[in-house]
Amino acid sequence: MTRHGPMNEFCWMDLKTRDPSGTAAFFSSVLGWDFAVDEEDWRRAVKISAGADRIGGVSDLAQPVYPPGTPSHIAYYLAVDDVDHRTDLAVANGARVVVPPFDAGDQGRIATLIDPVGAVLSLWRPRGFAGWPVSATAEGTPHHAVLACEDPGRAREFYVRTTGTPLVRAAFREAGPAPAGTVTGSVPQWELALAVDDPDAVIRRARAHGPDLVTLAGEGRRRVVRLRSPEGLTFLIQARDQGSAPDR
Repeated sequence: MTRHGPMNEFCWMDLKTRDPSGTAAFFSSVLGWDFAVDEEDWRRAVKISAGADRIGGVSDLAQPVYPPGTPSHIAYYLAVDDVDHRTDLAVANGARVVVPPFDAGDQGRIATLIDPVGAVLSLWRPRGFAGWPVSATAEGTPHHAVLACEDPGRAREFYVRTTGTPLVRAAFREAGPAPAGTVTGSVPQWELALAVDDPDAVIRRARAHGPDLVTLAGEGRRRVVRLRSPEGLTFLIQARDQGSAPDR
């Protein structure tokens, strides 16, 4: 199996949207991502690239495979050595199975869970292509994942017990006030922090689409920049030289 990064780390995302063309236009404009049909994929799925590196895909929630009313969201995939075994460990440590382990064609083996603090994730044993590379340098590449919840200690311990090791490129934080554009009291969710060369330029480009599509908190190197698409898909933005995942 070809690996671009370490096991037991988030390595792929799927933007599940009711407006694929609008989502592509927004993130292309703001982050410089490229959205294109993968001609080598028999499904002709749309893949997202940051520079030369593929970092995710796009799914249309209008397709009949999704239940009516499914909200737009981002699915994140955590690479593990054995989906079935790690799913069993996750359940033993308080997770709930949403989709039991199954083979997703030639993509790999997948299971979808809700962790003990309420965040959704998929365990993925990839075949062949294994997701985004850790050392990518293009604008808008993944840097680390963040889970804000009421009990970050419990969340951190769950992932250690499930994978057998700490998640190096992840941060667990105590939840603060709900971000702008979200519902107070909504369930925890993983968010991806993206590395960019000039966060202020990203802010300007996003606000050209709408003044409320970026929220700021903190100051200096502690500043948190949250980017939100018009449909509500969110990412955290940080300067490339900001360093490793903060507040671990």
